Amino acid sequence: MLSRLLHAVAAAACLWAAAGCASDPPAAVPTDLLADPGPQRALRVRATVAWVVDGDTFDARLGGRRMRVRLLGIDAPESVKRDAPVECYGPEASARLKLLLPKGSRVTVETDVGGDRRDRFGRLLAYATPWGSRATANATMLRQGFADLYVFHAVRPFYRAQAFRAMRDEARNARRGMWGACPHPEQR
Repeated sequence: MLSRLLHAVAAAACLWAAAGCASDPPAAVPTDLLADPGPQRALRVRATVAWVVDGDTFDARLGGRRMRVRLLGIDAPESVKRDAPVECYGPEASARLKLLLPKGSRVTVETDVGGDRRDRFGRLLAYATPWGSRATANATMLRQGFADLYVFHAVRPFYRAQAFRAMRDEARNARRGMWGACPHPEQR
């Protein structure tokens, strides 16, 4: 009986390891991340991409919960906003984020130290870094011209605002992405 139990435990451990979960147990969602107590400190959690909504928003699974995440510091052209036209380069921005954050992929979601954790729609404001990447999806979207800079609070800008501004300016000056394809992308 004990031998059979040990074999079952060993088999379960092998399945766990084969699934790539041995070194990455599901992270519990910190209650302060869900409660949004304010910008005292940055929080980092591992998540799985459930769905990309558009070029700056995706749904993530965090500890068994599904949460909408708005990429901090960027604003991609609209592609799915209700009662609004599809903007120039909106479908391209959405497609690019889907390539950066494919459904089912692992991502690190990190809040900022300098601003709010949620926007007025209740979405988590965060940086998203695909596993195995050194760059956030936020920065990649800016650098490649798929999004513009967006500062939620001019008085309390997010921590990386200055670096993000430089990335946006470089893409705009090089006419990458929407900066070369759209007539007046800054007037969206």
